[in-house]
Amino acid sequence: MEIQANFSLRKLNTFGIEAKAKQFVAVHSVQDLETILIENKSQKKFILGGGSNMLLTQDIEALVIHIDLKGKKIIEESEDFVWVESQAGESWHEFVLWTIDQNFGGLENMSLIPGNVGTTPIQNIGAYGTEIKDTFISCEAMTIENQKMKTFTKDECHFGYRESVFKNEVKNQYIITSVIFKLTKTNHKINTSYGDITAELAKNNITNPTLKEVSNAVIAIRQSKLPDPKELGNSGSFFKNPILLKSDFEKIHQQFPEMKYFDISETEVKVPAGWLIEQAGFKGKRFGDAGIHKNQALVLVNYGNATGQEILNVSKDIQETVFNIFGIHIEAEVNVI
Repeated sequence: MEIQANFSLRKLNTFGIEAKAKQFVAVHSVQDLETILIENKSQKKFILGGGSNMLLTQDIEALVIHIDLKGKKIIEESEDFVWVESQAGESWHEFVLWTIDQNFGGLENMSLIPGNVGTTPIQNIGAYGTEIKDTFISCEAMTIENQKMKTFTKDECHFGYRESVFKNEVKNQYIITSVIFKLTKTNHKINTSYGDITAELAKNNITNPTLKEVSNAVIAIRQSKLPDPKELGNSGSFFKNPILLKSDFEKIHQQFPEMKYFDISETEVKVPAGWLIEQAGFKGKRFGDAGIHKNQALVLVNYGNATGQEILNVSKDIQETVFNIFGIHIEAEVNVI
Protein backbone atom coordinates (compact mmCIF):
# COMPACT_ATOMS: atom_id res chain seq x y z
CA MET A 1 0.00 0.00 0.00
CA GLU A 2 1.40 3.31 -1.09
CA ILE A 3 0.29 6.57 0.52
CA GLN A 4 0.30 9.27 -2.14
CA ALA A 5 0.58 12.99 -1.47
CA ASN A 6 -1.42 15.82 -3.05
CA PHE A 7 -3.71 13.32 -4.82
CA SER A 8 -6.45 14.52 -7.20
CA LEU A 9 -9.93 13.30 -6.25
CA ARG A 10 -11.59 14.47 -9.48
CA LYS A 11 -12.13 10.90 -10.77
CA LEU A 12 -13.27 9.64 -7.38
CA ASN A 13 -16.33 11.88 -6.92
CA THR A 14 -19.31 11.69 -9.27
CA PHE A 15 -19.64 15.49 -9.42
CA GLY A 16 -16.20 15.53 -11.06
CA ILE A 17 -15.01 18.31 -8.76
CA GLU A 18 -11.30 19.04 -8.75
CA ALA A 19 -10.10 18.74 -5.15
CA LYS A 20 -6.91 17.38 -3.69
CA ALA A 21 -6.28 14.98 -0.82
CA LYS A 22 -3.31 15.89 1.35
CA GLN A 23 -2.62 12.14 1.47
CA PHE A 24 -4.41 9.24 -0.23
CA VAL A 25 -4.40 5.45 0.01
CA ALA A 26 -6.69 2.76 -1.42
CA VAL A 27 -7.30 -0.34 0.72
CA HIS A 28 -8.25 -3.69 -0.81
CA SER A 29 -8.72 -5.86 2.29
CA VAL A 30 -9.84 -5.60 5.91
CA GLN A 31 -6.25 -6.34 6.93
CA ASP A 32 -5.00 -3.41 4.80
CA LEU A 33 -7.56 -1.16 6.42
CA GLU A 34 -6.55 -2.25 9.92
CA THR A 35 -2.85 -1.67 9.13
CA ILE A 36 -3.45 1.82 7.71
CA LEU A 37 -5.52 2.85 10.72
CA ILE A 38 -2.93 1.54 13.20
CA GLU A 39 0.06 3.07 11.41
CA ASN A 40 -1.65 6.47 11.02
CA LYS A 41 -3.38 6.66 14.38
CA SER A 42 -2.67 10.34 14.97
CA GLN A 43 -3.56 11.39 11.44
CA LYS A 44 -6.84 13.08 10.61
CA LYS A 45 -8.75 10.69 8.33
CA PHE A 46 -11.43 10.93 5.65
CA ILE A 47 -13.19 7.74 4.48
CA LEU A 48 -14.08 7.63 0.78
CA GLY A 49 -16.40 5.09 -0.81
CA GLY A 50 -17.86 5.50 -4.29
CA GLY A 51 -17.86 9.30 -4.07
CA SER A 52 -21.48 9.43 -5.22
CA ASN A 53 -23.16 11.25 -2.39
CA MET A 54 -20.82 14.11 -1.63
CA LEU A 55 -19.98 17.59 -2.80
CA LEU A 56 -16.34 18.58 -2.34
CA THR A 57 -16.08 22.30 -1.67
CA GLN A 58 -12.43 22.29 -0.62
CA ASP A 59 -9.23 20.25 -0.60
CA ILE A 60 -9.18 17.52 2.07
CA GLU A 61 -6.45 18.19 4.61
CA ALA A 62 -6.37 14.60 5.82
CA LEU A 63 -5.42 11.05 4.93
CA VAL A 64 -8.13 9.95 2.49
CA ILE A 65 -8.73 6.18 2.79
CA HIS A 66 -10.50 4.83 -0.28
CA ILE A 67 -12.47 1.67 0.59
CA ASP A 68 -11.92 -0.68 -2.37
CA LEU A 69 -12.86 -4.05 -0.83
CA LYS A 70 -14.20 -6.45 -3.48
CA GLY A 71 -16.13 -9.72 -3.43
CA LYS A 72 -19.65 -11.11 -3.10
CA LYS A 73 -20.94 -14.52 -2.08
CA ILE A 74 -23.94 -16.53 -0.95
CA ILE A 75 -23.58 -17.28 2.76
CA GLU A 76 -26.86 -19.11 3.45
CA GLU A 77 -29.84 -20.46 1.55
CA SER A 78 -33.28 -21.86 2.22
CA GLU A 79 -35.94 -22.98 -0.22
CA ASP A 80 -37.37 -19.48 -0.57
CA PHE A 81 -34.59 -17.12 0.51
CA VAL A 82 -30.88 -16.46 0.08
CA TRP A 83 -28.50 -14.48 2.25
CA VAL A 84 -25.89 -12.66 0.15
CA GLU A 85 -22.82 -10.82 1.44
CA SER A 86 -21.12 -8.07 -0.55
CA GLN A 87 -17.87 -6.32 0.29
CA ALA A 88 -18.10 -2.56 0.71
CA GLY A 89 -16.14 -1.59 -2.40
CA GLU A 90 -18.41 -3.38 -4.88
CA SER A 91 -20.33 -1.14 -7.30
CA TRP A 92 -23.95 -1.04 -6.11
CA HIS A 93 -25.44 -1.26 -9.61
CA GLU A 94 -23.15 -4.12 -10.63
CA PHE A 95 -24.13 -5.94 -7.42
CA VAL A 96 -27.84 -5.42 -8.15
CA LEU A 97 -27.41 -6.80 -11.68
CA TRP A 98 -25.56 -9.82 -10.27
CA THR A 99 -28.43 -10.59 -7.87
CA ILE A 100 -30.93 -10.34 -10.72
CA ASP A 101 -28.83 -12.67 -12.88
CA GLN A 102 -29.07 -15.22 -10.04
CA ASN A 103 -32.86 -14.64 -9.95
CA PHE A 104 -32.62 -13.19 -6.43
CA GLY A 105 -35.34 -10.61 -5.78
CA GLY A 106 -35.51 -7.47 -3.66
CA LEU A 107 -33.04 -4.97 -5.09
CA GLU A 108 -34.31 -4.57 -8.67
CA ASN A 109 -36.12 -1.25 -8.03
CA MET A 110 -32.80 0.27 -6.93
CA SER A 111 -30.99 -0.43 -10.21
CA LEU A 112 -28.59 2.21 -11.55
CA ILE A 113 -28.19 4.09 -8.25
CA PRO A 114 -24.57 5.31 -8.25
CA GLY A 115 -22.09 4.48 -5.50
CA ASN A 116 -20.74 1.43 -3.70
CA VAL A 117 -22.42 -1.19 -1.53
CA GLY A 118 -20.69 -0.07 1.68
CA THR A 119 -22.28 3.37 1.68
CA THR A 120 -25.85 2.20 1.00
CA PRO A 121 -26.79 1.60 4.68
CA ILE A 122 -25.46 5.03 5.67
CA GLN A 123 -28.10 6.77 3.52
CA ASN A 124 -30.66 3.95 3.61
CA ILE A 125 -30.80 4.48 -0.14
CA GLY A 126 -34.07 3.85 -1.92
CA ALA A 127 -36.02 4.24 -5.14
CA TYR A 128 -39.46 3.45 -6.53
CA GLY A 129 -40.99 2.16 -3.33
CA THR A 130 -38.06 0.18 -1.91
CA GLU A 131 -35.25 1.00 0.50
CA ILE A 132 -32.15 -0.79 1.75
CA LYS A 133 -33.86 -1.53 5.07
CA ASP A 134 -36.38 -3.80 3.27
CA THR A 135 -33.72 -6.45 2.53
CA PHE A 136 -30.91 -5.51 4.91
CA ILE A 137 -29.86 -8.08 7.52
CA SER A 138 -26.61 -6.68 8.94
CA CYS A 139 -23.30 -5.03 8.14
CA GLU A 140 -19.77 -5.45 9.43
CA ALA A 141 -17.91 -2.31 10.41
CA MET A 142 -14.50 -1.47 11.84
CA THR A 143 -14.05 1.17 14.51
CA ILE A 144 -11.66 3.87 13.37
CA GLU A 145 -10.44 4.39 16.94
CA ASN A 146 -9.39 0.84 17.92
CA GLN A 147 -9.93 -1.32 14.78
CA LYS A 148 -12.43 -3.61 16.52
CA MET A 149 -15.06 -5.21 14.27
CA LYS A 150 -18.74 -4.82 15.09
CA THR A 151 -21.86 -6.29 13.50
CA PHE A 152 -24.75 -3.84 13.15
CA THR A 153 -28.16 -5.50 12.92
CA LYS A 154 -31.07 -3.87 11.13
CA ASP A 155 -32.52 -2.62 14.42
CA GLU A 156 -29.19 -1.18 15.49
CA CYS A 157 -28.94 0.82 12.26
CA HIS A 158 -31.98 2.98 13.19
CA PHE A 159 -33.02 3.34 9.57
CA GLY A 160 -35.18 6.30 8.57
CA TYR A 161 -35.83 8.22 5.37
CA ARG A 162 -32.26 8.65 4.01
CA GLU A 163 -31.10 8.27 7.61
CA SER A 164 -29.23 5.77 9.77
CA VAL A 165 -27.16 5.50 12.92
CA PHE A 166 -24.08 6.11 10.74
CA LYS A 167 -25.26 9.64 9.96
CA ASN A 168 -26.17 10.36 13.56
CA GLU A 169 -25.16 8.57 16.79
CA VAL A 170 -21.98 6.90 15.46
CA LYS A 171 -21.10 9.34 12.69
CA ASN A 172 -17.39 9.19 11.71
CA GLN A 173 -16.73 6.35 14.17
CA TYR A 174 -17.03 3.27 11.92
CA ILE A 175 -16.05 2.08 8.45
CA ILE A 176 -18.49 -0.39 6.89
CA THR A 177 -16.58 -3.31 5.34
CA SER A 178 -19.39 -5.62 4.16
CA VAL A 179 -23.19 -5.87 4.02
CA ILE A 180 -25.58 -8.87 4.14
CA PHE A 181 -28.95 -8.86 2.36
CA LYS A 182 -31.80 -11.37 2.52
CA LEU A 183 -33.30 -11.80 -0.96
CA THR A 184 -36.10 -13.93 -2.37
CA LYS A 185 -35.50 -17.03 -4.52
CA THR A 186 -39.20 -17.72 -5.14
CA ASN A 187 -42.47 -15.78 -4.83
CA HIS A 188 -40.73 -12.50 -5.63
CA LYS A 189 -42.56 -9.42 -4.38
CA ILE A 190 -42.57 -7.43 -7.61
CA ASN A 191 -43.20 -3.75 -6.80
CA THR A 192 -44.52 -1.80 -9.78
CA SER A 193 -46.74 0.56 -7.79
CA TYR A 194 -44.96 3.68 -9.00
CA GLY A 195 -46.62 5.22 -12.06
CA ASP A 196 -43.38 5.63 -13.96
CA ILE A 197 -42.62 1.90 -13.75
CA THR A 198 -46.19 0.95 -14.68
CA ALA A 199 -46.05 3.24 -17.72
CA GLU A 200 -42.63 1.96 -18.83
CA LEU A 201 -43.77 -1.66 -18.60
CA ALA A 202 -47.01 -0.88 -20.44
CA LYS A 203 -45.02 0.82 -23.19
CA ASN A 204 -43.24 -2.49 -23.72
CA ASN A 205 -46.46 -4.54 -23.44
CA ILE A 206 -45.25 -6.26 -20.25
CA THR A 207 -48.08 -7.30 -17.90
CA ASN A 208 -46.35 -9.90 -15.72
CA PRO A 209 -42.82 -8.54 -15.30
CA THR A 210 -39.75 -10.51 -14.26
CA LEU A 211 -37.08 -9.09 -11.96
CA LYS A 212 -34.98 -8.27 -15.03
CA GLU A 213 -37.87 -6.47 -16.73
CA VAL A 214 -38.52 -4.34 -13.63
CA SER A 215 -34.80 -3.54 -13.45
CA ASN A 216 -34.72 -2.64 -17.15
CA ALA A 217 -37.75 -0.37 -16.68
CA VAL A 218 -36.08 1.40 -13.73
CA ILE A 219 -32.85 1.80 -15.72
CA ALA A 220 -34.76 3.27 -18.69
CA ILE A 221 -36.61 5.72 -16.43
CA ARG A 222 -33.45 6.80 -14.64
CA GLN A 223 -31.54 7.22 -17.90
CA SER A 224 -34.35 9.38 -19.32
CA LYS A 225 -34.35 11.66 -16.28
CA LEU A 226 -30.86 11.52 -14.82
CA PRO A 227 -27.53 12.30 -16.47
CA ASP A 228 -24.74 9.72 -16.48
CA PRO A 229 -22.08 11.01 -14.03
CA LYS A 230 -19.39 9.86 -16.49
CA GLU A 231 -20.77 12.34 -19.02
CA LEU A 232 -22.13 15.11 -16.82
CA GLY A 233 -20.97 15.47 -13.21
CA ASN A 234 -23.77 14.99 -10.68
CA SER A 235 -24.67 13.17 -7.50
CA GLY A 236 -28.18 12.04 -8.35
CA SER A 237 -30.88 13.65 -6.22
CA PHE A 238 -29.30 16.58 -4.42
CA PHE A 239 -32.26 17.20 -2.09
CA LYS A 240 -34.50 15.05 0.09
CA ASN A 241 -38.25 15.14 -0.46
CA PRO A 242 -39.58 17.14 2.50
CA ILE A 243 -41.90 15.38 4.95
CA LEU A 244 -44.56 17.60 6.51
CA LEU A 245 -47.18 17.20 9.19
CA LYS A 246 -50.59 16.96 7.52
CA SER A 247 -51.83 19.88 9.60
CA ASP A 248 -49.04 22.09 8.27
CA PHE A 249 -49.35 20.78 4.72
CA GLU A 250 -53.09 21.46 4.54
CA LYS A 251 -52.52 25.17 5.12
CA ILE A 252 -49.90 25.29 2.34
CA HIS A 253 -52.06 23.14 0.06
CA GLN A 254 -54.94 25.61 0.32
CA GLN A 255 -52.64 28.27 -1.11
CA PHE A 256 -51.12 25.91 -3.72
CA PRO A 257 -53.86 23.36 -4.58
CA GLU A 258 -51.84 22.00 -7.53
CA MET A 259 -49.00 20.90 -5.21
CA LYS A 260 -48.22 17.20 -5.52
CA TYR A 261 -47.91 15.04 -2.41
CA PHE A 262 -47.95 11.46 -1.11
CA ASP A 263 -49.47 10.23 2.14
CA ILE A 264 -46.83 8.35 4.13
CA SER A 265 -48.72 7.96 7.42
CA GLU A 266 -51.87 9.14 9.13
CA THR A 267 -50.11 12.31 10.21
CA GLU A 268 -47.45 12.98 7.54
CA VAL A 269 -47.17 13.67 3.82
CA LYS A 270 -44.18 13.75 1.49
CA VAL A 271 -43.88 16.55 -1.07
CA PRO A 272 -41.70 16.01 -4.18
CA ALA A 273 -38.77 18.41 -3.89
CA GLY A 274 -38.32 18.25 -7.68
CA TRP A 275 -41.80 19.71 -8.15
CA LEU A 276 -41.09 22.56 -5.73
CA ILE A 277 -37.79 23.38 -7.45
CA GLU A 278 -39.36 23.25 -10.91
CA GLN A 279 -42.22 25.52 -9.84
CA ALA A 280 -39.65 27.93 -8.41
CA GLY A 281 -38.22 28.25 -11.94
CA PHE A 282 -34.87 26.49 -11.56
CA LYS A 283 -35.25 23.45 -13.82
CA GLY A 284 -32.69 23.61 -16.63
CA LYS A 285 -31.09 26.83 -15.37
CA ARG A 286 -27.34 27.27 -15.61
CA PHE A 287 -25.02 29.49 -13.60
CA GLY A 288 -21.62 29.28 -15.25
CA ASP A 289 -20.62 25.60 -15.11
CA ALA A 290 -23.03 24.85 -12.25
CA GLY A 291 -26.66 24.15 -13.01
CA ILE A 292 -29.90 22.24 -12.61
CA HIS A 293 -30.56 19.38 -14.99
CA LYS A 294 -33.06 20.02 -17.79
CA ASN A 295 -34.94 16.73 -17.22
CA GLN A 296 -34.92 16.51 -13.43
CA ALA A 297 -34.96 19.54 -11.14
CA LEU A 298 -33.70 17.47 -8.19
CA VAL A 299 -30.34 16.98 -9.89
CA LEU A 300 -27.60 19.62 -9.72
CA VAL A 301 -24.88 19.24 -12.33
CA ASN A 302 -21.31 20.22 -13.11
CA TYR A 303 -21.02 21.19 -16.79
CA GLY A 304 -17.25 20.87 -16.67
CA ASN A 305 -15.26 23.03 -14.35
CA ALA A 306 -17.66 24.16 -11.64
CA THR A 307 -16.21 24.30 -8.15
CA GLY A 308 -17.98 22.64 -5.26
CA GLN A 309 -18.60 26.06 -3.75
CA GLU A 310 -20.37 27.23 -6.92
CA ILE A 311 -22.68 24.20 -6.86
CA LEU A 312 -23.28 24.75 -3.13
CA ASN A 313 -24.21 28.39 -3.80
CA VAL A 314 -26.77 27.28 -6.39
CA SER A 315 -28.24 24.79 -3.90
CA LYS A 316 -28.57 27.50 -1.25
CA ASP A 317 -30.28 29.81 -3.74
CA ILE A 318 -32.77 27.03 -4.54
CA GLN A 319 -33.46 26.36 -0.83
CA GLU A 320 -34.01 30.04 -0.10
CA THR A 321 -36.30 30.59 -3.10
CA VAL A 322 -38.41 27.49 -2.41
CA PHE A 323 -38.81 28.53 1.22
CA ASN A 324 -39.78 32.09 0.27
CA ILE A 325 -42.44 30.84 -2.16
CA PHE A 326 -43.87 27.81 -0.37
CA GLY A 327 -42.68 28.10 3.24
CA ILE A 328 -41.12 24.63 2.91
CA HIS A 329 -37.49 23.91 3.73
CA ILE A 330 -35.82 21.36 1.46
CA GLU A 331 -32.79 19.64 2.95
CA ALA A 332 -29.70 18.51 1.04
CA GLU A 333 -29.38 14.73 0.69
CA VAL A 334 -25.77 15.09 -0.47
CA ASN A 335 -22.99 15.40 2.12
CA VAL A 336 -21.24 18.73 1.76
CA ILE A 337 -17.52 18.45 2.54
